[in-house]
Amino acid sequence: MSVAGLKKQFYKASQMVSEKVGGAEGTKLDEEFKDLERKVDVTNKAVIEVISKTSEYLQPNPASRAKLSMLNTMSKIRGQVKSPGYPQAEGLLGECMAKYGRELGEDTNFGGALVDVGESMKRLAEVKDSLDIDVKQNFIDPLQGLSDKDLREIQHHLKKLEGRRLDYDYKKKRQGKIPDEEVRQALEKFHESKEVAEISMYNLLETDIEQVSQLSSLVESQLQYHKQAVQILDELSDKLRDRMKEAQTRPRKEYVPKPKPVIDFGDTNEQSNGGFTPSSVPPMRNAGNALDLRPVRERHIVLCAVAARWQGVMRPPVHVLG
Repeated sequence: MSVAGLKKQFYKASQMVSEKVGGAEGTKLDEEFKDLERKVDVTNKAVIEVISKTSEYLQPNPASRAKLSMLNTMSKIRGQVKSPGYPQAEGLLGECMAKYGRELGEDTNFGGALVDVGESMKRLAEVKDSLDIDVKQNFIDPLQGLSDKDLREIQHHLKKLEGRRLDYDYKKKRQGKIPDEEVRQALEKFHESKEVAEISMYNLLETDIEQVSQLSSLVESQLQYHKQAVQILDELSDKLRDRMKEAQTRPRKEYVPKPKPVIDFGDTNEQSNGGFTPSSVPPMRNAGNALDLRPVRERHIVLCAVAARWQGVMRPPVHVLG
């Protein structure tokens, strides 16, 4: 930096300290200029906040947003054109429903309904992806351009104006020590910067119809999304209603219990452990269709004999004291 530049930085720093600490008053700007500056400042804050909140509205999960941002950055580094999309909640729910619906079976009422709802939810996720793309292209990107270009340029002009004001005020208070020509040049530069900043702020505020157009694009994208969502849900509602009507008119299948197995102990001489083999032969009935209980009595007698034998085997021996 040149000597003149160093001197100018010193002048500005000295004037700023005298104003902040010593309470010195600097050159006042007119109220019209201050009003323009206030509106531009509010516009700048609004644009930054609206961009942030719109991104949260479209992609509400902060962890997924952070992961997606990282993946997009890695894709750009690797030179990949296509990057992964945001995992829409409708798509995740649809995948879950479709998976378990197919496992349960589409021929069942619940399984088939799960598949129907799951596929519709995945269609809603695709429509939501289209909404994200439309809003980004027609709303977020233009606002981001406004913030990065026009508003940043105005901030640059205002910063330059403040620096020249400090330089002028420092030299003005030291007239006699500083040549009059240098003071006059500082005043001209101050007015020049004020005019440039004022024109840029005025043009921005007078062309704010562009921001209205961008808001209109946002609303139009939302309207198209909701129209398509309503169409998908209407079709799904009709499909589920038809499924319920069909289930109500279909005859209900009655539960038929299977015959219980009959225990057959077989020959007790061959099965010393009291084992048995199941038999599905139903009990015998006589000619009068009455239940024949003779086989049951015979098995009862056999069971009693086996129990007596086991009692004799398991009875502890008696020792006679002699």
